[in-house]
Amino acid sequence: MAKPTSVWGVDLGQCALKALRCRLEDGKVVADAFDYIEYPKILSQPESDPEQLVADALEQFMSRNDVKGGKVAISLPGQSGLARFFKPPPVEAKKIPEIVKYEARQQIPFQLDEVIWDYQQMGGGVDVDGVQVDSEVGLFAMKKEQVYHFLRPYQKAGLELDIVQLAPFAIYNYVSTEVNPIENADYDPSNPPESLVVLSMGTETTDLVVTNGVRVWQRSVPIGGNHFTKQLTKELKLTFAKAEQLKRNARKAEDPKKVFQAMRPVFVDLVNEIQRTVGFFQNLDRSAKIKGVVILGNTVKLPGLQEYLSKNLGYEVVKFQGFDGVEKGGEVAEAPTFKDNALAYSVAYGLCLQGLGRSRLRTNLIPREILTERLVRRKKPWVVASLGALLMACTMNTFFTKQQWQQVHPETATAGVSWNQASQVVSQSESQASGWKSKFNGQLATLNLLTELGKEVVGNNDRRLLWLEVLAAINMALPTTPGVEPGTIPSVDEVPFDKRQELYISKVETQHYEDLKKWFTDPVKNIYIQGRLSSLRLQETLARGEPAPETVAPAAAPETTAAADGAPSADTKAKAGKKAEPQATPEELERAGLKELKGPEGPGWVIELTAHHFFNSDKRFVGDAHVRQKLIKSLEKGKISLPVDPNDPATMETFTLEELGIGFVITAKGKLDFKARVKNPKFVGNPNQTGGGDMMEGAPSMEMEGGFNFSGAPKRPQKKQDEEPTEPPYLTVPRYDFIVQMVWQEKALSERLEQLRLKREEEKKKAEEAAKLAANNSGAN
Repeated sequence: MAKPTSVWGVDLGQCALKALRCRLEDGKVVADAFDYIEYPKILSQPESDPEQLVADALEQFMSRNDVKGGKVAISLPGQSGLARFFKPPPVEAKKIPEIVKYEARQQIPFQLDEVIWDYQQMGGGVDVDGVQVDSEVGLFAMKKEQVYHFLRPYQKAGLELDIVQLAPFAIYNYVSTEVNPIENADYDPSNPPESLVVLSMGTETTDLVVTNGVRVWQRSVPIGGNHFTKQLTKELKLTFAKAEQLKRNARKAEDPKKVFQAMRPVFVDLVNEIQRTVGFFQNLDRSAKIKGVVILGNTVKLPGLQEYLSKNLGYEVVKFQGFDGVEKGGEVAEAPTFKDNALAYSVAYGLCLQGLGRSRLRTNLIPREILTERLVRRKKPWVVASLGALLMACTMNTFFTKQQWQQVHPETATAGVSWNQASQVVSQSESQASGWKSKFNGQLATLNLLTELGKEVVGNNDRRLLWLEVLAAINMALPTTPGVEPGTIPSVDEVPFDKRQELYISKVETQHYEDLKKWFTDPVKNIYIQGRLSSLRLQETLARGEPAPETVAPAAAPETTAAADGAPSADTKAKAGKKAEPQATPEELERAGLKELKGPEGPGWVIELTAHHFFNSDKRFVGDAHVRQKLIKSLEKGKISLPVDPNDPATMETFTLEELGIGFVITAKGKLDFKARVKNPKFVGNPNQTGGGDMMEGAPSMEMEGGFNFSGAPKRPQKKQDEEPTEPPYLTVPRYDFIVQMVWQEKALSERLEQLRLKREEEKKKAEEAAKLAANNSGAN
């Protein structure tokens, strides 16, 4: 629905209907139409029919004016409503509605469901960190039955209302907007601006409104223009009509002095009532200062009234300057009827300001039931149209669905075959297919069982060899000293301990993991990466012919073995040695094959070797460097020839250790002792008599030198105890103790042979393609 662009303000008085239409033009209020319909009789006259007079006036108004497409705002008598103002305690703005509801129960002398009420927070409050201070709230209410009583003529006339406001507050909207305007930001509660007393004199009552432009207070004084007429009727013995005519033309009477003398008691009562009311207001608000009086309403045209009020009230009478919106309207301002009755349009103009959103007070006493009913009525055509469209859609859907359903009806035949017959054939075929599928699944299960049995039969033969192959691979990876036959023990004079490259393995342990991810944690991954980078840097340094830096040994990790879950600490290279390894560059990671490293997954074994070596005289290969250069390098890149035919041991195949399933080798722990004591093989006698110590420590005969070959040291004759030893019982040598861990994931021999066959076929295919390409190129040349 289009947004209303204009507002009709309608004021039903005791003498006439006043209506004014305003609109917004370039953000300013402009009056573009008005109406003034005077009743044949005053509504309060005894012989008048108020209901019929109002109905006739509204009918005439509707016939002469187009009210569609805009809002309609009406006023109700101020004495019929209730207005209360209170200051809530300093609270957050969101809590004010709760306080207002409580105050409404206290201030309104009726049950809340019996009244129509509204509230608004007036200006002048200060927001301090979200808390409203010095704010004032206005409560406005009227009994429901009274509201519906006043709305009944409009409803009978078919006039839809949008705003219902009390007449005194419509006047306040006009005065606070155009006569005594003030911005909220300029309002100081401790020093409020001066107030105006507004007297809107009607037929039976006078609405007295006191406002400083922000705050407002009102009271209905029970004296109006009709009281002057009644006084003339009483004093001069005239009919009501003649008295009314005489009042309006008092200066033209035969004896004007007599007329004014007759009305003098009403003048006195009016002044006394106004003074009493203003005095009561000043007692309520002692900081308020009155600067003048504004007089509105057609009664003001009574000769001598303004002068009398100005003289006796003691306040300056502010001259009525008209309405800004009307002055901009042109045609309305120039209309004679409007000029004659301009003072009576303050209520209608204030209603227009509220409807256009240009007023201070925006409360509305229209019953919510009327708004709800109107909303439902306005939506009803759309709802009916939607239901009609939905019904039509359902009908069409049913029609097309029926057509489609008819095509697949069980009795519908196509080419002489009905759907029932076809369904029976399909059911038979489906049953037969299910039987075949069940038979196939049974045979497939049998095949899988036989395959597993075959794997077990063949696998047992393979598994008998797997551990032997792993031990052989480890033995192959162990270094030997050049010139020394494996299994022999050279003398210390021939090959000193620190020149021997052999690794002495003292313990081998294994641990099985259902998922090797549990072993290859971030600390282990870091150790693996640092180890690979160390090997890469050493190889590149040696390849360039540069002197290799001293190698540091890994720091001692927490005591751990392959048999325990978890992994060694990740800081193995940060706590020992002369300096930590430098950070790896992306290029180094790529050269080391670590840019997209994926750890081991799935089931497998972790094999742990506990060993030591004495080859620490060459600074290039001290400690862990020798382990990496010899053992780890061989485990990662080495090859081994193994028998593949149990019937012919001479049939050998060469496999890489990676193809055997060995990988991810790390030095989990390392400790370098430059003053380790080793038993001197040349010493003859009991070493315990010359310093004690471990009889077995350092004895080559107890080590697995150069592999898993056990060798014993030759027996030497013992010296007599009284002979002095010529050799020390122990030698001090640099000894490096370390723990190496590696991953082994079983790969059966049959699986490896199959992979080897496929690899050779692929290589053969590539060679044939290369030869064919070379032949084509030579033919083209």
